[in-house]
Amino acid sequence: MAQIFSVGPEQGQYRFKGASCAFGVFDGLHLGHKYLLASACQTAEESGGAALALTFDIDPDELFHAERLKKLLSNSDRLQALARSGVDAVAMLYFTPEFAALEPRAFLEETFGDFPPAYLHVGSDFRFGAKASGTVDDLRAWAEESGTQICAHSLVSADGLPITSTRIRLLLADGKIEEANALLGYPYTLSDVVKPGRGQGADFGFATANMEIDAMRCVLGEGVYAGRAYVGLQDYRAAIAVGKSPVFEADTTANVEVHLLDFEGDLYDKRVEVEFLHRIRPMIHFSSTEELVAEVKNNIEWVRNNISLT
Repeated sequence: MAQIFSVGPEQGQYRFKGASCAFGVFDGLHLGHKYLLASACQTAEESGGAALALTFDIDPDELFHAERLKKLLSNSDRLQALARSGVDAVAMLYFTPEFAALEPRAFLEETFGDFPPAYLHVGSDFRFGAKASGTVDDLRAWAEESGTQICAHSLVSADGLPITSTRIRLLLADGKIEEANALLGYPYTLSDVVKPGRGQGADFGFATANMEIDAMRCVLGEGVYAGRAYVGLQDYRAAIAVGKSPVFEADTTANVEVHLLDFEGDLYDKRVEVEFLHRIRPMIHFSSTEELVAEVKNNIEWVRNNISLT
């Protein structure tokens, strides 16, 4: 795994010298992002410099629109995913109100100091600086003086449309998990530490691991999904309920409940990672607990018959 280092005035900027940088937020680290990172790795190999992923410690929208922001990855997961992406290192800028207020030219000078990179890879729609006023043309004007080669890439497309984090979020909100996974290039995943729940699942024959996912990460549309759950290095088939069942809505704070098929033991206070592979059904209002239990058992059987282990 590549090193993650902080960047600031007189901090880490020397590592940009001769480097090829891919610059972006990289929420979700989808196929479009991976193309940008691969392009930086290619120019790094050709020039003999380091390949760097340049990003922020937070999603910039957390500073301005936190109340309505939806994210595909937590900040820590995003940084870890970048560190595993094949680059030599991840350069992390602290996105503060002061930094956000910098005009485009000052933004670049604050970021790179006296060590502009050899190559800077961005999407053709890249924006930066105060009120996102900086454009690729502004990058090129700065590059004429700094000696940096700006590589502005058209967005990678699928089915005739650009692959973007926003497009993937909308697919997930509609429960179109397989389409979203195709654009991500991997299964959409949530992970959290298991909290105590109602305890009723075990009585019904299907104990669940209960998660309280932060609102910012609640991207996936409500419903019942099939997937895999990982506890440490062990994987299990999983039936996953996203959202609160109307039958138990008043009795729980959990918004994701995971039944791990064939798991034995206690999951409280353990971290469980869940991959979503298929949407079985929407959330349904059942007329009785018995009706709910029968349907959940049918869903679990579907998972057993259709989901393979890795």
